[in-house]
Amino acid sequence: MHFDLVDLRLFVAVAEARSITGGAATANLALASASARIQGLEAAVGVALLKRGRRGVTLTAAGESLLGHARVVLHDVEALRSDLAAYATGTKASIVLLANTVGLSEHLPKALAAFLREHPQVSLEAEERESADIAQAIAAGSADLGFAAEHTLPETLDRFIFSEDRLVLVTAQRNDLASRRSIDFRDVVDRDFIGLTNATALQNHIGKYAARLGARLRYRAQMRDFDAMCQMAAAHVGIAIVPEVAARRCARSMPITLVRIRDTWANRKLAICFRDLKVMSRPAQQLVEHLRAAARP
Repeated sequence: MHFDLVDLRLFVAVAEARSITGGAATANLALASASARIQGLEAAVGVALLKRGRRGVTLTAAGESLLGHARVVLHDVEALRSDLAAYATGTKASIVLLANTVGLSEHLPKALAAFLREHPQVSLEAEERESADIAQAIAAGSADLGFAAEHTLPETLDRFIFSEDRLVLVTAQRNDLASRRSIDFRDVVDRDFIGLTNATALQNHIGKYAARLGARLRYRAQMRDFDAMCQMAAAHVGIAIVPEVAARRCARSMPITLVRIRDTWANRKLAICFRDLKVMSRPAQQLVEHLRAAARP
């Protein structure tokens, strides 16, 4: 069953005027055209909507029902038009940001909160992705900007370094690894690990490098966040690989030790990336400049 907005507006006008002639005038339609549209609407729904008389029209029970629904639909359409007009004029805007696991959990929240507080007309849609996927999405234009490992970004994307992200091994203070200052990843791939859930970008990143060594990490537990991972490591459940910024925060309240991972993939520069600042919306440009000012390269 198809409803035309012009027909719905006309029907509401006719119902309120109690006259097809009066409704046609309100809807700026010729009487013959308005009459044909009402008849077509009745044919589409398969029931009479109006009782026609010498003094005008009255609504049938079906007509009363349609009138209520039509008013709701037309109100929502006007609200939609007004909302989109606000986006078009810059008085309201939505920004799509893609970020890797550590970006969303550790590096970006404070800066993003400050920006949204200063720009109440802007809404933000943040989605977690792997760094390589973020680069592809930004290049394809499916997001405004991204937060990703700098080495995964193609030369075609503009970027600036926001922060460094060193991944470290976390272990209980009485674990045999706790006395080591640094370690190669290959020396621990056969240990029991504490990880994040399978869907996280960081977990996939670590898993790829284990696979290159011909190993598949054995997880005793997979937790929702870095704090829970460190708590498990402190309880001797297994070892964990987490961003240094999160590990140092947890070490202030947990009996854990941080061990540096010597592999180059464990030391990453994290960058804000985008296609072309000049063609981005003004709010997106403002967010880029805000993050540039908050960067800690």
